[in-house]
Amino acid sequence: MQAVVCHGPEDYRLAEVPVPTPGPGEALVQVEAVGICASDLKCYHGATKFWGDGDRAAYVETPVTPGHEFVGRVVALDDTARQRWSVEVGDRVTSEQIVPCWECRYCVRGQYHMCAPHAIYGFKRRTPGAMAAYMIFPADALVHKISAELPPAHAAFVEPLSCALHAVERSGMRFDDVVVVAGCGPIGLGMIAGARARFPRRVIALDLAPQKLDLALRCGADEALNIAETDVVAAVRDLTDGYGADVYLEGSGHPSAVGQGLSLLRKLGTYVEYSVFGSDVSVDWSIISDDKELDVLGAHLGPHTWPAAVRLLESGILPMDDICTHQLPLAEFQRGLDLVGSGAESVKVSLIP
Repeated sequence: MQAVVCHGPEDYRLAEVPVPTPGPGEALVQVEAVGICASDLKCYHGATKFWGDGDRAAYVETPVTPGHEFVGRVVALDDTARQRWSVEVGDRVTSEQIVPCWECRYCVRGQYHMCAPHAIYGFKRRTPGAMAAYMIFPADALVHKISAELPPAHAAFVEPLSCALHAVERSGMRFDDVVVVAGCGPIGLGMIAGARARFPRRVIALDLAPQKLDLALRCGADEALNIAETDVVAAVRDLTDGYGADVYLEGSGHPSAVGQGLSLLRKLGTYVEYSVFGSDVSVDWSIISDDKELDVLGAHLGPHTWPAAVRLLESGILPMDDICTHQLPLAEFQRGLDLVGSGAESVKVSLIP
């Protein structure tokens, strides 16, 4: 079969490799679509989070097939897998991006998304990803069925949507909150939809691209502000009687969005960081402590939110035809990475093996 194989930063190659064989309790899945994530792009370009430096251990194990947001159909599985996941041959399925060990302190406490070995599809050799015609769901995977009526690229959007919903849950937002979402890419649009489902007082979207701001309004934002044209800190204060936002969800991955969020939050506000940054970010920490006493929270993956993400996709509420802007054959993976990198033409780019 064809597969994209990562050999190192900016060394991804299309190759012919054997179709994998499922072991006990595993499933062989024919991949229908795999999204290209901003973290895939940062890994491709050699961000230290993935490849390590003097302060970070290397995370990527090469050679490995990338791809952690995907959907496919079950081709083969044994009775153990059938009973564990309640799936049959022919079912359309997706798998959570992390395959937990179920033995470390995090897994046994239900915090499986922080599993110590942290085997995410597409980064570890034991969990090859979905940029291939076929892939294996390991026995420890978390598997969900998803409607066969959804176009493949739409169904594969369940992964970034689950992540966005986790960030919303982390915020603990309330009905009377003013919520600001920075970045209207796939994660940000999911944050907007998730926040709107909690019925806060107002959801404000921030981005540079007019087409993404339009999508933000269609996903549930009340206002969409172009940060190149508007003093967003002043605008948010004007909309909140001078106080500032209650909740800030950062989904852009731009260093400038961090200071922006700290500035536009009210005292005792909540900042949730989801992005993977390509470089270090510096801020004035006295804003967090002495000035405002903010709650600053991280968010990682999408634990316990996949069923809700599936339901949200299947509801038809989201403008998925306009979110899933590009579907490319596997051989055009480089063009897909370039589209994600430029950000000017695309929102969600998917490969169709």
